Amino acid sequence: MLQRFAAQSVRTVPARTDISQEGDKPKDVHLIVEGWAYRYKELEDGRRQILSLFLPGDICDQNVFILREMDHSIGTITAVRVAELPRAFFDEISAGYPRIAAALRWETLVNAAIEREWTMNLGQRNAIERMAHLLCELFVRLEMTGLTIDNTCAFPLTQADLAEATGLSTVHVNRTLQQLRAHDLIALRCKTLVVPDLDRLMRTGLFNPNYLHRERDGRQHDASE
Repeated sequence: MLQRFAAQSVRTVPARTDISQEGDKPKDVHLIVEGWAYRYKELEDGRRQILSLFLPGDICDQNVFILREMDHSIGTITAVRVAELPRAFFDEISAGYPRIAAALRWETLVNAAIEREWTMNLGQRNAIERMAHLLCELFVRLEMTGLTIDNTCAFPLTQADLAEATGLSTVHVNRTLQQLRAHDLIALRCKTLVVPDLDRLMRTGLFNPNYLHRERDGRQHDASE
């Protein structure tokens, strides 16, 4: 069913282009079919904070229909193929497809968990921990969808993107990446991230992947089961 709706409404958005802007009236929910995108807020003087990153398969703002206007913007990092899902899709899911509806609710809860972890990242982790944690999250999320090869994955983020996602200056980002490289925790080349030892990087970033709920099973089990 998702394919039926998506196939009718897929469009390509160039890199570094807004899919939707703060103040827009929401019309459709965006599903990232291919490419990387991000949610952000921007001040009048141009300072920008990246609030979350969208990878292939992610749905942007499932419940956007309840808003009168967008309170944030969604932009692309790479060229993106995006499916625009109408309200009718979600109404039909709610009415007749309880397992799909449950999966969509699961994704909403996981997205909220990711946002909480990003808040912790910005508020409590130091620069090295902050950067390592973000890299771990991206690698694990890509791994969950089969988008890693051995210990490598695509990595189109610039140092400016990383600065806006971690609350660091670009100079501090550069210095932090150099430290991670010097300790053989990562390598970055040709828009590819190499993680020689994911467990070491996780320890450096104080990264516990439980908030990603990789098992995709929200059922609670009794001790007797």
